[in-house]
Amino acid sequence: MAKRADVLADRLEQGAAALARFAEALTDSEWRTRLPGDGRMIGVVVHHVADVYPLEVQLAQTLASGKPIAGVTWAAVAEMNAKHAKDNATVTKAAAIEHLKRNSKAAAEAVRKLTDEELDRAAPVSLNGDAPLTAQFFVEDHALRHSFHHLAKMRATVGHD
Repeated sequence: MAKRADVLADRLEQGAAALARFAEALTDSEWRTRLPGDGRMIGVVVHHVADVYPLEVQLAQTLASGKPIAGVTWAAVAEMNAKHAKDNATVTKAAAIEHLKRNSKAAAEAVRKLTDEELDRAAPVSLNGDAPLTAQFFVEDHALRHSFHHLAKMRATVGHD
């Protein structure tokens, strides 16, 4: 039977691979299409998903070690996302997809190293009102979910798989 961390890592890789396949099929015009309600271009968001894997995994590892995530707010996340969008406005499809593949692989490898005991550890998470959340929940709600979340919005925007 597969270890829980392996299953989580496999799901993370599935989401990243689906996002990469979708991105590879986009036209140049679609790559530059802005997401409604978000305002960022699809290509920037593909790069964004890749760019935050290391941070998402680091925060999950913090919880896995029994330490709280403190000082992380939705305002700080919004500021980080806005800066990323500005700094990466001209990212190429090839660069973003390579970044996605490289960082999702590294994220999955890091997740696979977590034990069941570490996945079960909970500590307060400032981003969620200091709710005591498990490392597994954090992996699922951030690194694993992230590609699926943005991919659904991208598909709805450009109208294809």
